[in-house]
Amino acid sequence: MPTVNYIDPAGIQHEVEVPLGQSLMEGAVRDGIVGMLGECGGNLSCVTCHVYIDDAWFDRVGPALEGSLEEELLDNVSAERLPSSRLSCQIHIGAELDGVVVRVPPRQT
Repeated sequence: MPTVNYIDPAGIQHEVEVPLGQSLMEGAVRDGIVGMLGECGGNLSCVTCHVYIDDAWFDRVGPALEGSLEEELLDNVSAERLPSSRLSCQIHIGAELDGVVVRVPPRQT
């Protein structure tokens, strides 16, 4: 099972096994990662699963698709939007993301 390294707002890293096909948001919520709310349950109707993808992983994960609803919603995040910002409900785990590092911003709402 792939491992995701979540870094919470306090800077604490949590290594979590996330089943293939599950989203980064689902793995974080299931494991109780501080700061990850996922209020809409992954239905792309809120921004409470905002994360920053670590620079070393960004090429593999990629940006939100230009013109997508995710890209639009990212304009409404409460923490600073960075070039590496993504909504974690839109990133599904595959073998190529084993070891991915994501940072949870200091606030979601």
